[in-house]
Amino acid sequence: MLHKLLLALACSLLLGQTADAADTPQVRMQTRFGDIVIELEADKAPQTVNNFLGYARDGFYDGTIFHRVIPGFMIQGGGYTPALQPKPTRSSIRNEADNGLKNLRGTIAMARTGDPHSASAQFFINVVNNPFLDHRGKSLDGWGYAVFGRVIQGMEIVDRIAALPTGGSNNPLFQDAPRQAFAIDHVSVITSAVPPRTTGH
Repeated sequence: MLHKLLLALACSLLLGQTADAADTPQVRMQTRFGDIVIELEADKAPQTVNNFLGYARDGFYDGTIFHRVIPGFMIQGGGYTPALQPKPTRSSIRNEADNGLKNLRGTIAMARTGDPHSASAQFFINVVNNPFLDHRGKSLDGWGYAVFGRVIQGMEIVDRIAALPTGGSNNPLFQDAPRQAFAIDHVSVITSAVPPRTTGH
């Protein structure tokens, strides 16, 4: 009897851990400065997380650049090649900014156009608290930007990227792009946080 109770308890704990991992999957974003590990909030932003994980598993983000880098604001990437060519994306997703998550320093959110429900692949990482990006209501101006995770390792890498010199592009759409293209080497889905790689230059 005791053996059965212990077995049942062990199974219950294992199922709980599996559910926790499913609710908060993690991804590792590898760059030449080092790794950024991001924990995703699947319970709060299920469609957004599923969409992001799909792109990550397909290798979509590998070789894309941070094309918009603004100190004291955020770094944005996930849509362009180093030649500043857009990558084709899947259909846009519903804006889940009404999930209660806030655009605080270290959070990751979906970039979009003026249409609240136009996000597809591009994302940004907040380098400061940006409350003006939060959901305020379901009006065109109030929808906000959907947060779906947070950086749990490598925020110093994000800050280094945010400090890169920008400008020099002849295209006015890329005046905030780093002068030297800064690419995401690889994005992989992991089940738990791991020590980041040794920082390189």
